[in-house]
Amino acid sequence: MFFRPDTLCPNAPQRYTKACMRKRIITPSAETIRSRAEGWLDVERAAIVEITSEDKDFPVESAFLAGGSRGWRAAEPGPQTIRLIFDQPQRLKRIWLVFEEKESARTQEFVLRWSSDGNSFREIVRQQWNFSPPETVREVEEHQVDLTDVSVLELAIIPSINGGTARASLMSLRLS
Repeated sequence: MFFRPDTLCPNAPQRYTKACMRKRIITPSAETIRSRAEGWLDVERAAIVEITSEDKDFPVESAFLAGGSRGWRAAEPGPQTIRLIFDQPQRLKRIWLVFEEKESARTQEFVLRWSSDGNSFREIVRQQWNFSPPETVREVEEHQVDLTDVSVLELAIIPSINGGTARASLMSLRLS
């Protein structure tokens, strides 16, 4: 659509006289939301999960369940690792992580890495996040990747780079 310079956009402030953007506000439908969830890897069937510790009330499998609200939490403070050892090498295109901390302010660091042989690892991302409840309580990470022949995916979490009694946690981990 082309506009003459002297043509005004309907309902636009006077200073916008060159062009009109056609737009509308939409609301995501249940179908849109459902289609986004399709295609996630069924980790329970595709991999063995190794963990350094686990709170009995927050088992690691709850971080892999769609709609799970509890997530995983370590049984003890300090650095923790969640390692997925795939039965068959996987091709990964997207990695989605959600971390949540509602109780204490802390700076968390996590490293996500992968291996095709189980011995040599390549970093995907290393990142720090400042949790500052009650304002900043949730970190959502979505990484678009193109990884082939992934035999091991490892998430290492340092719950507080300053040490202390913070326990690592992971609300959700999804792979496609």
